[in-house]
Amino acid sequence: MVFYTKKAKAEMRRRRKKMAKSHGDGDDGAADNDGNITEAGHKRRADQMINDAAQIISTTSTKKVKTTGNNDQPTTITIPANLTTLEAKKFRKDARRKARAQGHSEDKLKFIIEGQEAIEAEKEAAAKEDKKKSKQKKEFPRINDILSTHATQKKLQEKIDKQTAINSAIPLAEKQKYVAIDCEMVGIGTDGVKSALARASVTNWDGEVLLDTFVRVPERVTDFRTHVSGVRSKDIHAKNEDAMDHEECRLKVGELLMGKILVGHALKNDLSALMISHPRSEIRDTARYKPFMRATGRSGGKLRPRKLRDLVYENLGMRIQVEGEAHCSIDDARASMELFKYARSRWEKELEKGNKGIKRGKK
Repeated sequence: MVFYTKKAKAEMRRRRKKMAKSHGDGDDGAADNDGNITEAGHKRRADQMINDAAQIISTTSTKKVKTTGNNDQPTTITIPANLTTLEAKKFRKDARRKARAQGHSEDKLKFIIEGQEAIEAEKEAAAKEDKKKSKQKKEFPRINDILSTHATQKKLQEKIDKQTAINSAIPLAEKQKYVAIDCEMVGIGTDGVKSALARASVTNWDGEVLLDTFVRVPERVTDFRTHVSGVRSKDIHAKNEDAMDHEECRLKVGELLMGKILVGHALKNDLSALMISHPRSEIRDTARYKPFMRATGRSGGKLRPRKLRDLVYENLGMRIQVEGEAHCSIDDARASMELFKYARSRWEKELEKGNKGIKRGKK
């Protein structure tokens, strides 16, 4: 049984039509007087079809064979992807037959289905990469680095324990004076550069949540900043009953801050978003506290604020605002309070000295 590819069949039909036009109905006894094809015609056409198929397969094989120019290397033959299983089998058989006719060994023929060359190359590259990685030596930390890290952590823990003992002795009435705040904003305007309040969180000295609410934004939001703020469209949608209007949130926060010492990080942005102000003497901004700032400039005389994430990790060993995760205003407010508690004793003493100096200057 002989199998033909679609291309071979199409070529045979084209040639039959061409022969029929050139020879007419009375082609060497191909048809009788009634117009029926005779046995001789059937045989001649069958022979012609076989010759045509052999010629097409030979031409296709010639086009698909890629020689490497080295007799020791295998000859790669690409099998068309649109062939069926039987047609592919026939294709490989014809290719082997042709190789033998040309005096080549059929053992050196390598058949690859069309489109799989890239896949094979990727697999080979991945295998080489895995082999390369397996050969690489595992690097372990040096003992000096381990001991240094351990000593640093131990020293930090001693500082934290000392400060915790001091803070635990603070009267309850004194602790109740402090509240921490953090807000999340979304972008409005053409480029989403202008910020609008989307969430506000207030915590006390012990980290208990006094207020945490989403805020409806009346203007069109052009950038939700979800990857940073964690705010989604449904959180500040007008139909969200759990969210507050800006004015309602403003009043709630104002009530909580009345007569309190406000703690936070970069409080200027939070107060601006809330559209409220607070007495400067009652603000403890961890972004503006000099020991927490970094010196820049040629002489190192210019101080710039640092990220809350870095300050908390460096001074408390805590991790917040993990890379790839959205910020949480509650966590940031608590972290600001913990950072303030860590430096509270020295911070408050510096403020007392500054206030005394101002009073003396006035006298």
